[in-house]
Amino acid sequence: MDITRTANGSGVTPSRRSFLKGAIVAGAGVMASPTTAVRAQGAPGIRGFDHVSLPLRDTEAMLAFYRSLGLTVNEGPRICSVHFGDQKLNFHRPAFWQDPSFTARAPSAEPPCGDFCVVWEGSTESLTVLFERAGADVILGPVDQPGGREGGSVTGTSRYVRDPDGNLLEFMIYPDAAA
Repeated sequence: MDITRTANGSGVTPSRRSFLKGAIVAGAGVMASPTTAVRAQGAPGIRGFDHVSLPLRDTEAMLAFYRSLGLTVNEGPRICSVHFGDQKLNFHRPAFWQDPSFTARAPSAEPPCGDFCVVWEGSTESLTVLFERAGADVILGPVDQPGGREGGSVTGTSRYVRDPDGNLLEFMIYPDAAA
C-alpha cells in the first residue's frame, strides 16, 4: 500500500473524505450543490436548450408576431421555427400536431401551452418600443424574479406578454444587461 507523504514528511495520508471527493469529481464528472454545479473538464453533460416545440393554432398571426419581435422565422410544411441566439422555438402547424400518427410530442399539449422566458439585453425603454411594435400588451410587470443565471441566484426584472395563440412570454432584464 502506498503512503502519501505530507509536506512535513509525517507520512500521514490525506483524509479519506478529501480523497473520495476528488475521486468522485474525476470519476463521475459532476459535483453539485443547490446553487452551483461544477463539471469536470471534458465531461459530457447538458449544455443548454437547443429548442422547445409548441403546437401552433393561428399560423399567420403567430409568425407575424414573432417577426415583429425582430426574430428570424423559417417556415416549413409541418414546422415553423423562430430563432434567437443559438436557440429556437419550433411551432408545429395544426395539421401536423393534430395528426394522430404524430406521437413525438406531449400528447395533451394544445395551444396555448407555452410559458417561457427570454433574456432581453436592451433597456426597459427599448423593450417597451418592441412591445408597441408587436402590438403586445404587458399583462404583468415590471416584477423582480429569480432567473436562471448562476443556479437561480441572480434576480432580473420581468415583463410578461402573450403571443397571438395565448402562450406566455416573459422578457427578463438582468441588471448587467440594462444598458
